[in-house]
Amino acid sequence: MPLDEPLSAQSPAGGPRRRTILTAGLGAALAGPLAAPALAQGAPELRWRLSSAYAKNLDILFGAPESLSRIVAEATDGRFQIQVLGPGEPVPPETLLDAVSAGTVEMGHGPATLGQAKDPTFALATAIPFGLNARGGAAWWQAGGAADLFAEVFAKSGLVCLPGGNTGAQMGGWFRREIKSLADLQGLKFRIGGMGGQVLAKFGVQPQATPGPEIYQALETKKLDAAEWIGPYDDERLGLQKVAPVYHYPGFWEGGAMLHFWFNAEKWKALPKTYQAILRAAAAEVGAEVQAKYDARNPQALRRLVAGGAQLRPFPQDVMEGALKNANDVYAEIAAKNADFRRVYEAMRTFRNEEYLWFQVAEYTYDNFMIRARARG
Repeated sequence: MPLDEPLSAQSPAGGPRRRTILTAGLGAALAGPLAAPALAQGAPELRWRLSSAYAKNLDILFGAPESLSRIVAEATDGRFQIQVLGPGEPVPPETLLDAVSAGTVEMGHGPATLGQAKDPTFALATAIPFGLNARGGAAWWQAGGAADLFAEVFAKSGLVCLPGGNTGAQMGGWFRREIKSLADLQGLKFRIGGMGGQVLAKFGVQPQATPGPEIYQALETKKLDAAEWIGPYDDERLGLQKVAPVYHYPGFWEGGAMLHFWFNAEKWKALPKTYQAILRAAAAEVGAEVQAKYDARNPQALRRLVAGGAQLRPFPQDVMEGALKNANDVYAEIAAKNADFRRVYEAMRTFRNEEYLWFQVAEYTYDNFMIRARARG
């Protein structure tokens, strides 16, 4: 990416920083035996392909699998190589999970929402309207039982996955005119992904599944009235501020969008345990890196957007309250038909309520004080 140094520049001469972090992440059982000669003696040489759901100009998102590929190569002394391919190489994003499941490619990187058309339970792994924030999502996955729940669901599709980053809370998107009430949503042609479209459709919104690279032109030619993508840093790179001036927030449909590295289940099972451990550690490092980059870069991007004329506006309260009611109705409708969704959703809702009990006491109180202190200068 042009706006920051490549990771190779931060880790010169073959990446000693990467090796140090990775070795620590694999634990004491691997730290000694995985010295380069020992690993090389018994480890197979593998050449895998990974298809990304994201365009190459979205450096944080496309850069995540590139980082994972580099870490894995370094940790295996080049014996395990992962070639990173962009959208359409060889499959478009909408068929990415099918391609991994079928073994067309060994790996993929993208949101679980790519599979929600076949099973809405998939959406719960990435984000649903009024779901978990990024920190809550990580806690649920790593320590709250979500990983085991989703492993059962994804196994039915021949998939294994590891968390591969989080965008954090997203923005509400770019609009030609300000949304001042629920009435302003009626008939709106709105590019929106995930389950948010089903929720907003109950207001009379016309959800559009426009691919990321096509959003700008669709707004410019008025095929769209509004569009959401991710947040300030990526939205600025797509140039959306040039064709729709009102920037609404928050993106309540994705309060913390978790991305994943996807593996063909049979290919994963055939890997040596050491390679599986390396992939787990690499995915964990890359996942932390993705969110750190968004948190570091979004503030200045937001400043630039506002300085350039973007009109920053919160969604009105009736939109937020109405959307929450719609979301609960949608979840009840899906749960009545899909046992997996019902089971996983109930687990998520219980965990979410406990998380916000804790956040209300400490996190929110602290953050609210600091936000007000900042406003006072």
